[in-house]
Amino acid sequence: MRCPFCRVDNDRVIDSRAGDDGASIRRRRECLSCRRRFTTYERVERQLLAVVKKEGERQPFDRDKIKRGLAKACWKRPVTEDDIEAVVTALESELYGNFESEVPSRVIGERLMELLRTLDQVAFVRFASVYREFKDVRDFVEELEPILAESNPPARA
Repeated sequence: MRCPFCRVDNDRVIDSRAGDDGASIRRRRECLSCRRRFTTYERVERQLLAVVKKEGERQPFDRDKIKRGLAKACWKRPVTEDDIEAVVTALESELYGNFESEVPSRVIGERLMELLRTLDQVAFVRFASVYREFKDVRDFVEELEPILAESNPPARA
């Protein structure tokens, strides 16, 4: 493994532990040249899953692209990188468990919104605004009404 800092291919593993409920192995490494530490993840290589976009275009499933989108939605929110990693891992496991070779992008977007809604409601609305292509404030209000109804039950007489 090349060091991401000095690019030398000489390191040692300091710590290994299971991550993502056993779906990966997290390794803490130390470069023997520059002495800096970094983390790597080892996952089972799966059959490639194609994402079918709205227009019918097919792209390979890219967990990093999903992580970047979630990171933008969760920016300046009390959501950790581990929380985002857990969401992506849960989504990836579901997709590989339920689809053989292709998955509609709509399924991915809807499932991510479900997972984000329970993680952080502000991040959920941010993600939904991009995913559902909100055009004006009314679109935000329509998306917020169910959330507000859940958090503010009607007063009892």
